[in-house]
Amino acid sequence: MIEVSFQQGSRKDYFRNTTLHYFEKGERVTVEGVGGFDVGEVSLTGELVRLQLKKKAIDEFSPDIKRILRSSGERDLDLFNQQKAREREVLARSRAAARQLKLPMKLSEVEIQADGKKATFFYTADDRVDFRELIKIFAADFKLKVEMRQIGIRQEAAKVGGIGSCGRELCCSTWLNDFKSVNTTAARYQNLSINQTKLSGQCGRLKCCLNFELDTYLDALQQFPDYADTLDTESGTAHLIKKDIFKNLMWYVLPNNTKHFPLTIQRVKEIKRINREGKKVAELEPVEITSSKIKEEEPAFVDLVGQISLRTLEKNERKKRDRDRQMQQNRSGNKPMGSNSGGNRNAAPPNRDRGRGNQGPSRNRPPQSPQNNRPPAGPRNNDGKGQA
Repeated sequence: MIEVSFQQGSRKDYFRNTTLHYFEKGERVTVEGVGGFDVGEVSLTGELVRLQLKKKAIDEFSPDIKRILRSSGERDLDLFNQQKAREREVLARSRAAARQLKLPMKLSEVEIQADGKKATFFYTADDRVDFRELIKIFAADFKLKVEMRQIGIRQEAAKVGGIGSCGRELCCSTWLNDFKSVNTTAARYQNLSINQTKLSGQCGRLKCCLNFELDTYLDALQQFPDYADTLDTESGTAHLIKKDIFKNLMWYVLPNNTKHFPLTIQRVKEIKRINREGKKVAELEPVEITSSKIKEEEPAFVDLVGQISLRTLEKNERKKRDRDRQMQQNRSGNKPMGSNSGGNRNAAPPNRDRGRGNQGPSRNRPPQSPQNNRPPAGPRNNDGKGQA
């Protein structure tokens, strides 16, 4: 016996291997279908298949179990891929036909057989739906045998798939096949807050994982005393608000007091025995809760503000400005007045004409004529010669 999965694991069925070939998990096989053949993937082999058959009460030697024909060849895989490519178009047209007939149903998935002779339409509906006219439309448009199969909201979520709040793939999409009823009582036994948003899955119903650990909680709660919801004390009536099965503690709260008091199971039984005698206890005597987590040492506070002075920052800023000014002067071809970059900042810029001598006329004065540059003539004698 071999378990074969279809539609990426959304549907599984069991087949009898009458061939002499040994099939491994993940191998494509061609199996008997309705009036033809279908292609699936081997998901389970060996003794585990018999355990699944026993769990689901399926007779291994039943004549209704179909056979595996052969290992899928290229021709089988080509036909299989062609039919899978049609499924999206067929689903869209079928939804349009259902809306046209105004049927209160939701088509979630279409599965076409590998040989193209049969199609299974999966739908969800609240009430019984008369889809006889719809089947006639499907058979006329798609030219194949039509099977309508109603599924629940949880099965629809399993076919769609997704990631749960735990960060893993949905259980109903991977391994969970039988869906049990879940109610809020399971959440109360596990001390979970009744928040419909957090307790609901992607299907809109309560999460199936609420039942996974319910038996463990019920076994642990058996050692807790019954009818211990209230305790009579001199300060008032204490009310039970929480049971901690991991630490075997019961938490109570007193009226006009917001503090929670953790009590051991033995202390609660003792107080109930005293209350049955018609007496009230003076104190609850709660236990002290100590955390086993190692507390991390916080680093000592270091004052780094006093290590940096404003004068140091101002001095660095002044040096940077002087260095930038000197670089700007070097680029323009001028030299600074002194080698000390920290000189007087308000000094006038150097005169460009200073130190040039008589190399040429001043730029700000007009040039003089050559006659003005001659030396003055001395007194002349009667013979027309100047006095030496």
